Amino acid sequence: LGAVSRHRAAEEVRADFQRRVPYSYLQRAYIQLNKLEEAANAAHTFFMANPEHMEIRQDLENYKTTSGKASLIDQEARQHMEDYSAGVRHYDREEYELAIELLERALQGYYSEDEDCQLMCEGPQRFEEHEHLDYKAGLYEAIADHYMQVLACKHDCVRELATRSGRISPIENFLPLHYDYLQFAYYRVGDYVKALECAKSYLLFHPDDEDVLENAGYYEGLLEGTVDPATIKPRKEARALLRRHKLESHLLRVAAAGLGFAYTEPNYWNRYGARQDEHSVPSSISSEPEDGPRLSLTKKPMPKPDRELKEGKADEHVDVKFVYNSQQLNGTQRVLLDNVISEEQCRELHRVASGIMLAGDGYRGKTSPHTPNERFEGATVLKALKYGYEGRVPLKSARLFYDISEKARRIVQSYFQLNSTLYFSYTHLVCRTALSGQQERRNDLSHPIHADNCLLDPEANECWKEPPAYTFRDYSALLYMNTDFEGGEFIFTEMDAKTVTASIKPKCGRMISFSSGGENPHGVKAVTKGQRCAVALWFTLDPLYREL
Repeated sequence: LGAVSRHRAAEEVRADFQRRVPYSYLQRAYIQLNKLEEAANAAHTFFMANPEHMEIRQDLENYKTTSGKASLIDQEARQHMEDYSAGVRHYDREEYELAIELLERALQGYYSEDEDCQLMCEGPQRFEEHEHLDYKAGLYEAIADHYMQVLACKHDCVRELATRSGRISPIENFLPLHYDYLQFAYYRVGDYVKALECAKSYLLFHPDDEDVLENAGYYEGLLEGTVDPATIKPRKEARALLRRHKLESHLLRVAAAGLGFAYTEPNYWNRYGARQDEHSVPSSISSEPEDGPRLSLTKKPMPKPDRELKEGKADEHVDVKFVYNSQQLNGTQRVLLDNVISEEQCRELHRVASGIMLAGDGYRGKTSPHTPNERFEGATVLKALKYGYEGRVPLKSARLFYDISEKARRIVQSYFQLNSTLYFSYTHLVCRTALSGQQERRNDLSHPIHADNCLLDPEANECWKEPPAYTFRDYSALLYMNTDFEGGEFIFTEMDAKTVTASIKPKCGRMISFSSGGENPHGVKAVTKGQRCAVALWFTLDPLYREL
């Protein structure tokens, strides 16, 4: 009641803090004051919420090189998440005592954060997405609507606490996974009472999980004669949270019917999300005796991709030479082909490139968008054809760019045996030129490691399929035009963005193609001499996003 406070932050300010934008300014300010360690920590804190930010990624590499600092501090880290990640790391190394200590601490932190989250929902509500009433509400409707907004906010704390800073997507099945890891870790250290307690706690969330039901039965067998298994109950705090969560859900559904708004209950404990589970299971588990327990993650089906993955041969193009498949390139949905275009076509395309390319094309005019040590130039098919019709380049040569892209599209569609049409999403003729005088002791990449349809987060071993990533891209291809330069190898890496799994030396007519998701992080090594040119192609299976 009363006048609106002037001290309430605007939505834009809140959004900036959510994305940790102040740390980007702080980093620059610390550099001016020559406080490198503080600058490095500020950059790292910003990067954790913005893993797609190329410049900051490069700054971090430079800090590590100049200061020799390997570990940086995330100043906005959420302690319960840090403890959880550390616990999982110890678990993977089979250091079960340490894993137990950290995972238990993570649980304590989670429930404490949950209380805070619930309290923070009690304030004035002005969430646009919750404005359910289209009419001017009377007093009772306004009170009911306000209360439903508070309730919806509280109900969403489960998602909030499972989401890393700056991200939109939560870690799937986050809270139940704590109990899943703990039940197995306690079994490994011989504490069967705690193992059964944690297994029963996990089953509150997933009562039909066959693996954990089996494990619980096994632990009960081990305790026979010493403890009555019926006296061992699921943890009190897990029971309380779930009871509250179910009641909130019931009230929201009743209110939705009464107030006339649409409400769909999200699946907060989803076990088989669209992403692969980030947690690897130690190989020793598979060598357990047949009747021993298993971590329930071992038998869970991997998430099913949207389509069946197939590979074949680029048969219909007789001149195309098959070089390597996914297996030979140490990955999934990858292929390397030669002779996709001839030497003459490479030369012709290169001539077109010199006539139409603009520095910084496709990157809002930034001439060095990925590294200050190279000049980047690009051009689209549309621009080539426009220049052709205007007589600024031979129309036949401009048409060649179009025809070659179409040939590449047909090869990708046939090789990966796609049942539906593959559309162009974006096609770009790109050249990277090494800048003279700037190649001494270079330790950066020409194009940093990234994925094409999700935001690669190497620290979390995740790839977040959310804006600003081009989430609609399904397949990518790079068709190379020349070989007279130094460096510039194309590389695939693991999700850590460090471990190289395959390296490809470009040459005229060579094409690498792959699926665009987090399974194929890639980048380009520094071009240290000369100019490297290629046609970059991104494809989509969704006609809504086709390149018009």
